[in-house]
Amino acid sequence: MFEFFVGHLNYWLFTVLMMTGLYIVVAKGNFIKKIVGLNIFQTSVFMLYISMGKVTGGTAPIFPVDMNIDPEVVYSNPLPHVLILTAIVVGIATTSLGLALIVRIREEFGTIEEDDILIIETEMAAQEKRLYGGTMGGRA
Repeated sequence: MFEFFVGHLNYWLFTVLMMTGLYIVVAKGNFIKKIVGLNIFQTSVFMLYISMGKVTGGTAPIFPVDMNIDPEVVYSNPLPHVLILTAIVVGIATTSLGLALIVRIREEFGTIEEDDILIIETEMAAQEKRLYGGTMGGRA
């Protein structure tokens, strides 16, 4: 039983990281914390794919310069690593877009707390209804 847990240590770490990231995204109201939680979640997925692509005793699939390939050498599959490299780039772009939106939200509402923004939006909607409700036939 102990060997099972130790033998799958990378999967346990990935699971703990994924659940931590998911908890932060769901439970926290601060948008910066949500971005951090999203990045932790994303990193756990990277760890999962890279650990699944690892071949025991394998080496990087780079051919020697003299092109003399030893048939005894075991190479790792490069596909998971390439996919994760692409995912890292997409993750950085997503994070930068999220941070830019947070800056814009901060400029508009003066806060980055989700609950405060909901209160402000409710007040703004009520104020618009008072101002323009009559011109919309009372349906606004």
